[in-house]
Amino acid sequence: MIRLGVVGFGYRISGLINSVMQSIAPDLHVVGIVDPNEQSARTRLADCDKENGVFYKNLKEMVSKAKLDAIAIGTRCRLHTPIAIEAAQYGLPIFLEKPVSVTMKQATDLEKAFEKSRSPVVVSFPLRVSPLCMLTRQYIEEGAVGSPEHILGVNYVPYGTVYFDKFYRDYESTQGLFLQKATHDLDYMSYLMGSNIVRVGAMWTRGRVFGGKKKAGLTCSKCREAKTCLESPENRQHNMSGGVSEDHWCVYGVDCGNPQEGMNEDSSSALLEFASGVHGVYTQVFYSRRDSGQRGSTISGYQGTVSFDWFKNELRRVRHHAPFSDTIKADGNMPHFGGDLELARNFINVINGTEKSKTPISAGIQSAYACLAANEAAMKGKLVKVRQVGQS
Repeated sequence: MIRLGVVGFGYRISGLINSVMQSIAPDLHVVGIVDPNEQSARTRLADCDKENGVFYKNLKEMVSKAKLDAIAIGTRCRLHTPIAIEAAQYGLPIFLEKPVSVTMKQATDLEKAFEKSRSPVVVSFPLRVSPLCMLTRQYIEEGAVGSPEHILGVNYVPYGTVYFDKFYRDYESTQGLFLQKATHDLDYMSYLMGSNIVRVGAMWTRGRVFGGKKKAGLTCSKCREAKTCLESPENRQHNMSGGVSEDHWCVYGVDCGNPQEGMNEDSSSALLEFASGVHGVYTQVFYSRRDSGQRGSTISGYQGTVSFDWFKNELRRVRHHAPFSDTIKADGNMPHFGGDLELARNFINVINGTEKSKTPISAGIQSAYACLAANEAAMKGKLVKVRQVGQS
């Protein structure tokens, strides 16, 4: 039996444990939980864990009493770092949600904490280990593009309203959508290029689509404009435009923040320089809807171009100097495009001591450094050097 302790038993981590990890390892059980909302957390326990899942006041108590084999951290983003730093001292395998840090101080403190820690960490970067990304990496390693000279990453998010009508709109917690969203993408782009990002230029657009002057705390059920507003549950359902179909906070409220004091962006883009000397571009858009959703990359070199799109579940290879092009279709309907399954399998193997982490803490911290540099670049309007893991 694998005895798992969880700090922050929210929807993301509970779904990953109940639906994915336990399907791979039926002997994995949640035996300890630290969560301020015990009543809500209990509703998310799998049937097999409802009798054995014990709630504790803090991580220290849970580790001392629950005889854990591993720890999973699924708290709100600003708590990932302090909980992970505490967990590092126990030497147990850790599954850590992204972003691993939301400030530079958190990131440097986290790096310092794990310099001497015996705890192997699997960071929640499922895109890196998704089948399409892994196959693309294989193609590149086999010379499909020659030397990779450029990468374009795009993320047109068809469910982007979640960052304005749910708790994600709390800018103090998210610190913007480079850290909240692009941390996935900059990680897998570095992985594909086989090189860290060393310099970033960035730009964002904030407050032009979402955010506004509606009163704080306003919900659709209390709004006189719900009949005509495109973001009301009724119109989202009628127009099949996506987003939550229950009552929610107004996406045009003052509590979404503002550009002067901080808020999530409607869209943002980054110009990336890699240690190899090549460059790339990444852009993300959060007001996209329906079939406009797109997420993936195009990698090119003198010999060819390889591109993939997770929403289409396909990979395309073009040979520049031969009259052949290939398109490969992948199976769909997998959480995080199949990456969650691979990530969970890797974590189970790390616990059992049969495999090393495919998304180690260094990758999580390096991505945070790149995203923090993107934030700074967007705020200051200049190119910013990216701190490197191991840099004094």
